[in-house]
Amino acid sequence: MNNNEILDDKKYNKLIIALSIIIPVAVAVLFGVKLDVELPIFLPPIYATINATTACVLIFAVIQIKKGNRKTHEKLMKLAIILSGVFLVMYVMYHMTSDSTKFGGEGFIKYLYYFILITHVLLSIIVIPFVLITYVRAITNNIVKHKKIAKITFPLWLYVAITGVIVYVMISPYYI
Repeated sequence: MNNNEILDDKKYNKLIIALSIIIPVAVAVLFGVKLDVELPIFLPPIYATINATTACVLIFAVIQIKKGNRKTHEKLMKLAIILSGVFLVMYVMYHMTSDSTKFGGEGFIKYLYYFILITHVLLSIIVIPFVLITYVRAITNNIVKHKKIAKITFPLWLYVAITGVIVYVMISPYYI
């Protein structure tokens, strides 16, 4: 690793910090905004599918890098970031235009649902800086540090993507 890589890494720190704060705050603020607009399509199954696709893309990207296919890995990781962005836009759009759906299950399943939901939401916030740092280390060619943080980022991001689908499947019977 040379000094240019270290400088390149550090010049993104303020942006990473800003985005790691701005994104969750913007989502929280937008959740409080209710638009009297009816969307032409029902978004939850679409953004759940995007979450499932993201999980598959992440797994395939790891397989590709383990095979030494760096270019394919890079393209897949960019696709995963785009998919996550599209998911987030659709998720916010849905919640700005629809009332929240209450989970109707009882007993153990209710506690399981809320455990999955809470860990999903918390880790979806926590994973933001991890994804950004991992990406920056890749684009600045700081591969040693990239690999180190990617080992943390991958399971977090994968968990968020998979639990997003699980939350949808569990709450889908209660949509009006």
